[in-house]
Amino acid sequence: MAFYKWVLLAGVIVIAVASIALVFGGVTPTANASLYDDFAKCLNEKGVKMYGAFWCSHCNNQKALFGSSWSYMNYIECSNADSSQNKVCSEAGITGYPTWELPNGQRMQGELTLDQLSKLSNCTLR
Repeated sequence: MAFYKWVLLAGVIVIAVASIALVFGGVTPTANASLYDDFAKCLNEKGVKMYGAFWCSHCNNQKALFGSSWSYMNYIECSNADSSQNKVCSEAGITGYPTWELPNGQRMQGELTLDQLSKLSNCTLR
């Protein structure tokens, strides 16, 4: 019977470690922190903007795609500290996050891949 307790304990430990690895050990795009600097600079120069909110998980996913290159992006924070929408975004008619504004004035809501942003902006993704 003691053998089964050890097997059960080992199984619980393996599941716990795997769960922790899935939550905290995922591949992070920041490993190549400056990989997208030129791409982000091009998006900014072309007038691409992202409207978002600090509490928005989809917005945070978009930021994570760029790693530290995100600092070159034109990002407009729409949320006040109380999570209400600020005046800038209200006046711009932003109704969801993230909202991307493209060089031609078109707006797209939701997460976009880097490939999609490249095609929509004519910025080269390396």
